[in-house]
Amino acid sequence: MQFDVTVPTVLDRLIQQAMHQVLMPIFDPDFSTSSYGFRPGRSALDAVRAAQSHIAAGGRIVVDFDLEKFFDRVNHDVLLARVARKVTDKQVLRLIRRYLQAGLMTDGLVTARTEGTPQGGPLSPLLSNILLDDLDKELERRGHSFCRYADDCNVYVRSWRAGKRVMASITRFLTERLRLTVNVAKSAVDRPWNRSFLGYTVTNHMPPRLRVAVRSVARLRDKLRTAFRKGRGRSMAHTVDDLAPILRGWINYFRLAQVTGPFEELDGWLRRKLRCILWRQWKKPRTRAKKLTQRGLDEARAWQAAYTGRGPWWNAGASHMHDAYRAGFFHSLGLVSLPDQLQRLNRAT
Repeated sequence: MQFDVTVPTVLDRLIQQAMHQVLMPIFDPDFSTSSYGFRPGRSALDAVRAAQSHIAAGGRIVVDFDLEKFFDRVNHDVLLARVARKVTDKQVLRLIRRYLQAGLMTDGLVTARTEGTPQGGPLSPLLSNILLDDLDKELERRGHSFCRYADDCNVYVRSWRAGKRVMASITRFLTERLRLTVNVAKSAVDRPWNRSFLGYTVTNHMPPRLRVAVRSVARLRDKLRTAFRKGRGRSMAHTVDDLAPILRGWINYFRLAQVTGPFEELDGWLRRKLRCILWRQWKKPRTRAKKLTQRGLDEARAWQAAYTGRGPWWNAGASHMHDAYRAGFFHSLGLVSLPDQLQRLNRAT
């Protein structure tokens, strides 16, 4: 079993942060305007906006590069050669090399790292941008429209022929010049609406509209299921409290979305999962009938629903649970309405 023993200590972080503060002003001004990752005043959402503008300008074919295990495959000599273009202090270069070569523990034995950058330290993101700046400059030299966020790079062209040509030539450039490997299985030349970039995708309209990628929705559901499992033995208010920060963070990141369908579907799914928790908690038919009656259902309908013999998920989607526990009930507990929150964020911007 292999472990990274280079998780920075407090002192390591302090030294790396000091180096970062000195090196960033040296390198950042010359970085490409199409590079958005780990840079002051720039964010993933800026990259998404730029990608949308490239598609709207006619780049209806995307060359989507996936660098295979980028942070594990960085060649130290190639990286340090690029750092040395602007840093001549040998002690600084030696310190960076020692940082890069910090060991790996394999089956209890520490071995020197020969490639890759340790993740988790303040310096790694800057070093990745220094290395990939050569890629940015090459794409600019060729006049391409592109967006890069860390090792996620999309190039936008107007034809399939141009896309295939860019894929072949840039793959060769990455392999020969930067000693990096393109993951052929995950990279592709395709329509932008068939791919995702930083969690977003677009529609095939002109101009394109931003929407949340299917995988992003699936990842959120997986994350929420953990909170739902914890909620089976807790009050509904506590469960909603656990969901709130996850949902607010997610909607804040995806506030650029212009297609509301995924938000509405998630909203309905969330409420059904919460109704499912309630049904499980009640357990006995007598308790279920009592709870439904308390929520305004007539007694005959409540007893009929309590003895359906169906499972919790079916009952959570049935009319008796919808009528007893409407959206307003969950909103009163603080459950975030994703479509409403999206509208508020859009009005604010």
